[in-house]
Amino acid sequence: MTPTEPVRVDAKLALGWLHTARFLTTAPQLEHLPALDVAEIAFVGRSNAGKSTCINTLTQQNRLAFASKTPGRTQSINLFSLGKQGLTDAVLADLPGYGYAAVPKQAKLRWQRVMANYLVSRENLRAVVLLCDARLGLTELDDILLEVIRPRVEQGLHFLVLLTKADKLNRSEAARALSIVQLQAGGGQVQMFSALKRQGVEQAAQTLWHWIHPQIPTANPAANPT
Repeated sequence: MTPTEPVRVDAKLALGWLHTARFLTTAPQLEHLPALDVAEIAFVGRSNAGKSTCINTLTQQNRLAFASKTPGRTQSINLFSLGKQGLTDAVLADLPGYGYAAVPKQAKLRWQRVMANYLVSRENLRAVVLLCDARLGLTELDDILLEVIRPRVEQGLHFLVLLTKADKLNRSEAARALSIVQLQAGGGQVQMFSALKRQGVEQAAQTLWHWIHPQIPTANPAANPT
């Protein structure tokens, strides 16, 4: 390797860092969130997009993020600390899933306002991971979320779309889904992800690590989106 070639962070290092995730607090409203001076990575997505499964897979913990038996019912922001030896160098924010039909309209509207305010105003928010079912692509509600965060993405907010349940698609279907969402993502990175087949797990972990530890020279972990 020549001195000019970037070094890709080892996947074991990135996954080991994510495995340190531990519950910090839960907040039903923005005013209940603690003021933090470490970077925050928010996980967002429609109900049933596989958000809880994704977080549990990345952190290698079976029940860190709890999937409600009634999707869309849980409407609090859950924070998890990241960092080895008890030190916190980043926080994962698990935002409730949106768009589930069984949730009363007023509850939907209230939560949409809370989430939009969080994405716009949370000062230590450094990255957003949008979970999207690869079979459905980006929906109208996902597009609304993209518009909400677009100004912050233009200002440097990191943004990644994980197309979940990729194992449900064949190769040509996956390639088509990927190309469509790449056109829609507005500057965000896009990759396929399957918790069942562990497709894209190491790549996503490397991306998150690099976002929080940019001082470590790495190749772009999402350069090869497949």
